[in-house]
Amino acid sequence: MHASLCWWSPSEGGIEEVVAGQGHMQRPGSCMPPPDQAKAIFAVISTTCSAGAGSVENAVKRLPGIREAVVDVLNNRAQVLYNPSSVDEERIRETIESSGFQATLINDDTNERSTQICKIHINGMTCTSCSSTIESALKSIPGVQKAQVALATEEAEVHYNPKSVSYNKLLEAIENTGFEGILISTGEDISKIELKVDGVDNDHETRMIEKSLQELPGVQEIVTYPELNKISISYKPDMTGPRTFISVIESTGSGRVKARIYPKGGGREARRRKEIKQYYRFFLWSLVFTIPVFLTSMVFMYIPGIKHVLDAKVVNMLTVGMVVRLELSTPVQFIIGRRFYIGSYKALRHGSANMDVLIVLGTNAAYFYSVYSLLRSAYSKDFKGTDFFETSSMLISFILLGKYLEILAKGKTSEAIAKLMDLTPATVILLTLDSEGNVVSEQEIDGRLVQKNDVIKVIPGAKVASDGYVLWGESHVNESMITGEARPVAKRKGDTVIGGTVNENGVLHIRATRVGSESVLSQIVRLVESAQMAKAPVQKFADRVSKYFVPMVIILSFSTWLSWFFAGKFHAYPKSWIPSSMSGFELALQFGISVMVIACPCALGLATPTAVMVGTGVGASQGVLIKGGQALESAHKVNCIVFDKTGTLTVGKPVVVNTRLLTNIALQDFYILIAATEVNSEHPLAKAIVEYAKNFVEDKENPAWPEARDFISITGHGVKAVVQNREIIVGNKSLILDQNIAIPSDAEDILAKAEGLAHTGILVSIDKELVGVLAISDPLKPGAREVISILKSMNIRSIVMTGDNWGTAKSIAKEVGIETVIAEAKPEDKAEKVRDFQGSGYTVAMVGDGINDSPALVAADVGMAIGAGTDIAIEAADIVLMKNNLEDVITAIDLSRKTFSRIRLNYIWALGYNLLGIPIAAGALYPFTGLRLPPWIAGAAMAASSVSVVCSSLLLKYYRVPRKLEMHGIKIE
Repeated sequence: MHASLCWWSPSEGGIEEVVAGQGHMQRPGSCMPPPDQAKAIFAVISTTCSAGAGSVENAVKRLPGIREAVVDVLNNRAQVLYNPSSVDEERIRETIESSGFQATLINDDTNERSTQICKIHINGMTCTSCSSTIESALKSIPGVQKAQVALATEEAEVHYNPKSVSYNKLLEAIENTGFEGILISTGEDISKIELKVDGVDNDHETRMIEKSLQELPGVQEIVTYPELNKISISYKPDMTGPRTFISVIESTGSGRVKARIYPKGGGREARRRKEIKQYYRFFLWSLVFTIPVFLTSMVFMYIPGIKHVLDAKVVNMLTVGMVVRLELSTPVQFIIGRRFYIGSYKALRHGSANMDVLIVLGTNAAYFYSVYSLLRSAYSKDFKGTDFFETSSMLISFILLGKYLEILAKGKTSEAIAKLMDLTPATVILLTLDSEGNVVSEQEIDGRLVQKNDVIKVIPGAKVASDGYVLWGESHVNESMITGEARPVAKRKGDTVIGGTVNENGVLHIRATRVGSESVLSQIVRLVESAQMAKAPVQKFADRVSKYFVPMVIILSFSTWLSWFFAGKFHAYPKSWIPSSMSGFELALQFGISVMVIACPCALGLATPTAVMVGTGVGASQGVLIKGGQALESAHKVNCIVFDKTGTLTVGKPVVVNTRLLTNIALQDFYILIAATEVNSEHPLAKAIVEYAKNFVEDKENPAWPEARDFISITGHGVKAVVQNREIIVGNKSLILDQNIAIPSDAEDILAKAEGLAHTGILVSIDKELVGVLAISDPLKPGAREVISILKSMNIRSIVMTGDNWGTAKSIAKEVGIETVIAEAKPEDKAEKVRDFQGSGYTVAMVGDGINDSPALVAADVGMAIGAGTDIAIEAADIVLMKNNLEDVITAIDLSRKTFSRIRLNYIWALGYNLLGIPIAAGALYPFTGLRLPPWIAGAAMAASSVSVVCSSLLLKYYRVPRKLEMHGIKIE
């Protein structure tokens, strides 16, 4: 059973929706009630029939102020629209319970989420024609904002408005197109856990457990599977967790109830293994029948004793061999090959044609002509017919082998995600602390039972269970599996750690802060999965071709058959061309069947998504997260890169290197005033000033700065505030001039000298008087000069764009070898400059790390966020560089070029195969060489083409970073 909220959509005079599986109309109220109305949703237990639902509805509707009351029988929910001035939620709940049912008010947070993301696994897709049909069906549903269907992963990702459409409607739409949809997840912010519950004796106990779980804060959805003793719970990990569920279940039950994590067995990998096993089993069964068919038609006819038995007449010209081949090939055609009939029926029902249609037409032509030949032989004393039973059987066997190998290969394209998901530890050590923070006890638990705020002990060599921070201990942690950074990172009290990383030497006590779907690892997995779902623009070519490919092949096939048939009929070719074992009609039929089964739209459909899957997976393992095919395709065209300065070209950890006071003020007072102002800013330069100011106070760990009032941050220029009744302005030269504050000549000299040394000059004004100049240095990142040099050798133009002053910007640019400089640029100016470069014909990549870079990251053709940057920059970017290394810019561009080259190669192979294979199958070479492709060989070639495209994409797994990086002396971690 599926349990979910029943979603309503507003319409005039109420709403009508058919509840799946009920067959009657229900009339709920509007999802967004008017201001004088409120909406309440209740979990209603024991409502198991429409009569029960009617009694609840009638009882509630008798209350004053009730506009609408509807019971969702399928999901045990009741929704009530009411006037809060006339009746309250408690009275409605009491009325429901007085009708003989249990009711619990549940929070409806759907109003807070205008968009939800639903992931669905789809069974039965064979080519891009299938995925396009499903995608169109999903997009046509009102409330669906975006739908992507990926053939390679066999998954759909749908962005939809939960107020307008439910995921059940999405599943129904997929099933209406003839495919099976299996729900994977309904939202990115929700975790799901499956628990095995033993000892539940009756339905009442099950309902009590469900009710107790539903009352927990953060529980979103509960689905029970009584026959499996399983409960599936969707929840918000920041509010509750699996150990709480187990505790509630065991305390609610009769005392004998025990709950534990349900054994693993679901997910993409399990489905893939099941599909592999299924195809392998079908292939083996097809061999059991096909090999004897092949032997009786191709081998035994040359062995005298056996040939005599097979040629023995049963009735008239009907031989034993023909009967044996009929009996052996029929199970292959209709039982083992049933999946192709189902697939072609579903496709044709919706006006499209896929690979299954070609297979069914080709094998049916061979099979039914053979049946005709067999029947005619049985009724004729002089007809000596030839059968092609081996053609249909061998075709199906080879196609099953091809599908088996294809699924095996496709599974390897998604190994990157599987490896990421396996990083979390199977078991962890949970610590119990007393009020003073001392360890009271240790307990080993399943790694999936970790909840927010748990304290976990991580011993040397063990994996970190979840994201968090170090409470106690010192160690080095290997984060290479997440960031690609090979050097172990030192960790001590207060430092953050990432789930899935490996503790090297010391013991650490870690407080879990982000678990389940909130963790960095889960976010990376989601990002890579989304990247593999997103189609590259070049995929549109295959989508367009697939619409016409199969109909065109069918026309070509019939044309080939008719051409050869009429050519033979009117003696357009010599009789010697016809093999002794067949007639002119049979020769023409074989050519027609060969054309039909050699054509392969699957190879075209797999050319792009398999390469994108492997490319994004390889990128993730290198610490380069590429957000989909669009980013890959754009990145390979990049010929201009705009670099932010602070935190991108430079280390991003500036330090104060010089202070010059222009008036008679104590240095301590000076720094306390400006620190009190800058402590409110997130800018790296502000943090550097505050850090330096700590040297002038006693408590360096927890300094107490004076209060700053009327704080204003002028993005790209500086800050101002009132501290101790004095107006403090800290910023660049343009900010000081904008405030009409005079800059003395000696301050100008200090600024010029600082900028000449590639330092950033900061001016400080107190009460409209310039009182000091700070010089702040932010050293270049190691290898920055070499990276710019390599980009030049790749014919990529480099530009520095910063909000810093012109002097510092030019000095930094000169140091790294960049000629074009844009300085003192505001965030909106950065985006405008990017558009200017695009207007000049450049494909622009923007590399940045800060909030002020986000507009430019979005405006650029490819936005690259340095992974150590802000979340907003990472969200805005197309490519995220997990390490803080500039050389990964080259890796990202090089990987995208290699991936796109592989996509081109795949298309050349897929198109070339069809362009060469179809004419040969049609007999183009037969008049000159006597070479013809029997249908079973054509089928084998077709199966091999898909496998070869996938294997071609798999070669990307052996990608290595460019040798240029090593040749320039940059050490690759």
